[in-house]
Amino acid sequence: MLPILLKTLPFFALIGLGYLAGRTRFFGAEATAALTKFVFYFALSAMLFGFAANLSLGEIFNWTFVFAYLSASVVVYLLATGIALWRGVSVEEAAVEAQCAVIGNVGFLGVPMLVLLLGAAAAGPVLLVLAVDLIVFSSVITLVITARREGRMSLGIFRVLGLGLLKNPMIVSIVLGLAWGATGWALPVPVNEFMTTLGAAATPGALFAIGASLAGRSAERVQVAVWLAGAKLVLHPAAVAVAALVIFPVERYAAGVMIAAAALPVAGNVYILAAHFGVAPQRVSTAILLSTAASVLTVTAVIALVNGGA
Repeated sequence: MLPILLKTLPFFALIGLGYLAGRTRFFGAEATAALTKFVFYFALSAMLFGFAANLSLGEIFNWTFVFAYLSASVVVYLLATGIALWRGVSVEEAAVEAQCAVIGNVGFLGVPMLVLLLGAAAAGPVLLVLAVDLIVFSSVITLVITARREGRMSLGIFRVLGLGLLKNPMIVSIVLGLAWGATGWALPVPVNEFMTTLGAAATPGALFAIGASLAGRSAERVQVAVWLAGAKLVLHPAAVAVAALVIFPVERYAAGVMIAAAALPVAGNVYILAAHFGVAPQRVSTAILLSTAASVLTVTAVIALVNGGA
């Protein structure tokens, strides 16, 4: 495990550096927001486009992989929802807590880290996990909360969902990359170098932004946040491991990447959704903070197990 820890440590050190810069107010909230926007719309999009452009749809999409990841995630999602409702919280809060239990920081942390640690072949499985998270679960929470508040389902909800997906730069960059890859043409050298240079800023920028954003978070309902962090870091990857290695015949390497992706801490976009809907944002914030801190050891352990079992 020590060799893996030494490899993952620089990634988490960048998060720590961002946290220190934010905590000392050397890097303020406006600067953090600007850096996050740059990474989200430019650097990370260039990285995702580059990965997708060098892969065919057949190399990325696999129904067995999708069923394994989705079924395991749904089980954990329903468990988190059931426990939340048992505690007596609202349906909206239950939906947000369930989101914490299954949505990991695949875009900002998983894509750059897992591809570097597990090899370039990890790009396809990681992109597929990211696509499932963005398309399925981001849609579910929007549907649940909106329908609950309006008291009914309407076509307008689906229009909002569709527009949201079309405006998401991660989805757009993956789709455009796959479209280019389908042509069989190599990217022109200047374009390829531009994308490579811009995409190279995604890893340090994203990790620093994660840390800086964590510096402004405050704790609320720590016990609940500990449960949500544990569900994300332990239950989710465990359920995915059972689905991918026991129930579904997922290829061993792809299964390992899927399990590692499932072990990632709670994603920052869960907080964005919680804040947007005004549902338990502080609770989500605490879960993100705790899961990110603990993931230094848990993600390292999972990657070590994945490598050892490969």
